[in-house]
Amino acid sequence: MRSYEILPGVKVTNDRCLILDDGPTVVLGDLHLGYESALEEEGMYIPRMNTESIRDAMNNILSRYEPKRVVLLGDIKHDFKRSKREAREEVRRITDLLMEAAEVIVVKGNHDNFLQNILSEIGLMAADHIDMGGFRMEHGHVDSGVRPVIIGHEHPSIRIPGEMSGGMKIHCFVHQKEDGVIVLPPFSPFSAGNDLILDGKCIMAPALSGSDYPEADIYGVSEVGIMKLGKLKDVADISF
Repeated sequence: MRSYEILPGVKVTNDRCLILDDGPTVVLGDLHLGYESALEEEGMYIPRMNTESIRDAMNNILSRYEPKRVVLLGDIKHDFKRSKREAREEVRRITDLLMEAAEVIVVKGNHDNFLQNILSEIGLMAADHIDMGGFRMEHGHVDSGVRPVIIGHEHPSIRIPGEMSGGMKIHCFVHQKEDGVIVLPPFSPFSAGNDLILDGKCIMAPALSGSDYPEADIYGVSEVGIMKLGKLKDVADISF
C-alpha cells in the first residue's frame, strides 16, 4: 500500500510526503540539503548521496502525483550558518527542479538561517507558516497554537523490537486526530530519527508534546509501503 487516507482528501505515502487532494498539493519537510558538506567542516567525510537521492525521489513524486504545488515545510538546508557555494547550489538544484513542474511554497525551519539569501535569487520568499486546505502548515520548532496543523521538525521514528534480532527502526508519520496534529517524517533518508516513546521530554515539537500523543496513530514508512502500526501507546507490543 503506497498511500493511506488518514482524513478525507489527506493521504500519507511511503514517498515520505503528504498529499492533499486540493491541487493536488505535495507537502514534505526536512530535506537538510548540504548535510555532507556541513559534516566535512567538522572533519567527517561521507559519500555525497543526500542531494542526489532527494532529487531522484522528487522526480518520482512529480511524475507519480503530478502536483499543482509543492510545500517545503522547513529545514531545507542543514547548516545553520551562511551557506557556502556548494550548499547554495544544492538548494538551487532542488528548487529549480520543483519550480519547473509546480508552484513552490517554502516554510522556514530552525535550520534555515540565511535561506532567504538563496531563495531571493530565484524569486521565492520563505514564510513562517501558511494556511492551506484548512490546515496551518509550519515547521514545528515553534507552535503557533493553530489547529489543525501539519508540521515537520520532529523526525519521528519508531523502534520495533524483534524476537530474533535487535528489531528495526523506521521513520513514520504521526497523526493525533483529536488534537489536530499531523507530523511528517524527514524527507532526507539520511536524517536520524527521533524515537517516539511515552515520555514527553523526548518529543521535540511543542505541538506534538502538548497533545495526547500516546493516542496518536503511527504510520511507518517502508520500501514495501505504508505500515499502519496503530496507536503510539501500543507500538511497544508489536514485534517482528
